[in-house]
Amino acid sequence: MKNELLRSAVRYMSRSVLGMIGLSCYILADTYFISAAMGADGLAALNIAIPVYSLVNGTGLMIGIGGATRCSLESGRPEEQNAAFTVSFTTGLGLGLIFALIGALGAEGLASLLGADGTIRGMAATYLRTILCFSPFFILNNVGIAFGRNDGAPGRAMAAMLTGSFSNIFLDWLFMFPFGLGMFGAAFATGLAPVIGILVMAGHFRKSRLRLCRCAGWGRRAADMVKLGSPSLVIEASSAVTLIVFNFLILGIAGNTGIAAYGVVANLALVATAVFTGISQGVQPLVSQAGGRGERAQAAALARWTLGISLGAAALIYLAVLPGAGLLASIFNGEGDPVLQEIAVRGLRIYFTGFFPAGLNIAAVSLLAAAGKGRPSFLLSAGRGIVLLVPAALLLSRILGMNGIWLAFPCAELLTLAAAIPFLRREMRG
Repeated sequence: MKNELLRSAVRYMSRSVLGMIGLSCYILADTYFISAAMGADGLAALNIAIPVYSLVNGTGLMIGIGGATRCSLESGRPEEQNAAFTVSFTTGLGLGLIFALIGALGAEGLASLLGADGTIRGMAATYLRTILCFSPFFILNNVGIAFGRNDGAPGRAMAAMLTGSFSNIFLDWLFMFPFGLGMFGAAFATGLAPVIGILVMAGHFRKSRLRLCRCAGWGRRAADMVKLGSPSLVIEASSAVTLIVFNFLILGIAGNTGIAAYGVVANLALVATAVFTGISQGVQPLVSQAGGRGERAQAAALARWTLGISLGAAALIYLAVLPGAGLLASIFNGEGDPVLQEIAVRGLRIYFTGFFPAGLNIAAVSLLAAAGKGRPSFLLSAGRGIVLLVPAALLLSRILGMNGIWLAFPCAELLTLAAAIPFLRREMRG
């Protein structure tokens, strides 16, 4: 029984990790092609616009994971599972349309608000307008992937994410180089990726037992979905707030070149974060199902494996980044700017030490949410983001300059881990 559970966990985790890496490559592909086509100014404009993408993506993750977790916890009650699916779909569509309206009417003002100056304001606004108009697709893609994974189709969910990602890479090249569409081409390629993902997932839902239905208590169900999924939004929203704060701090220390270098570090960090998010989200259906059946020993075993695998992944990632920082930075330094290169290399080597505690923290947040413990999960998410990371950056940057910016992430994650340890011990004991 234990070996079978481990095989299931590895199957779900591996497919989720591959899929999440695929999703993270949406922005990574933009980073590479924009750096090659538009240089440091393009990278700076992208980094200013990314927080809005993080917010949209986080909204989709909140709705998808929150609804899918409730669906798993209601195992054996098809009416409740269909209600969770319906509320997630309708809420996601509604919020996506609101984001799209903001993009259509307010992209220029939003770019200025995020810190874009005269040189890069137009590029940032173009990217924001296009990405936000595709918000309904980003959100519904996340909803479909989360429910598909929980509905016994982790392979299809992985295929949807990877197909969208590979399509994005090809379309980025096509729109930016042969077609010469610049910033709009990068954003348009990224926006088409979730449309392709939705088409892939549609094949599963045509034969799934999940159906849209009429359901009473929509507000209560939506609030429950938000509570269970809010840690995912907090993680993404914290990333967005952090990017905004860091951009303003770096602008005062190293100008647009510093922002471009931070863009390299932050976007490579998105891939590392995707690994840990994939591990945690992959095991989430199994933890929720074990909890729904009252099998506490199985849930505890899954928690122990998740934490061990996360720690091992952190070690592998850092062993790759430590000697490879120069190569990684040069890939995204299309103009060969020596200042950008030096800042990015130093940043990668310092910043990525934070993934040792961060991997455990991301696992803790997901395990608690999967067990229906929304409050501690939310508090840990907020702690590792806005509550600790922003003050750390403000303080350390004043003392150490750019090195303080890079050190803020490891410091905030270590403090969060100290708070998470009691919760992790309880989850591992069962």
